[in-house]
Amino acid sequence: MAKKNSKGIYVAALCLLLGGLGWLLFSGVTENSVYFVNVSEALTIEPSKLANARLFGSVDARDIQGGPGTMGVSFLLVDKDDTTKSMMVTYKGAVPDTFKAGVEVIVEGGLNPANGVFVAKTLMTKCPSKYQKIRDEEKADKG
Repeated sequence: MAKKNSKGIYVAALCLLLGGLGWLLFSGVTENSVYFVNVSEALTIEPSKLANARLFGSVDARDIQGGPGTMGVSFLLVDKDDTTKSMMVTYKGAVPDTFKAGVEVIVEGGLNPANGVFVAKTLMTKCPSKYQKIRDEEKADKG
């Protein structure tokens, strides 16, 4: 009789362990998964699915409010391939020194469905001139 009860405890403990591991795996995958899209793709996705997304595009020179040296910026993010597609982005935080009109940026955050503005938590700029020297050096080493 005592052996039967101990098997039940082991089965219950195993079920709890597997359930806990499954929950950790599911929550880790869902929290870390984000859409990584350009502006044109983001405009075609249902706004509720862009609550956690990463966008890339170029900064348009027309509507930049704030910039390097300030704590926040608001700008128009334009699709790199189709410049007629754009999305307004707001970011509160330290603006990178390389942020300027025409530079490629990656923003991570979520779309506010009420006003269609993408609220960024992170802002990263891509500066091609910084990588050009490295590429030139790599080409020189190869050839």
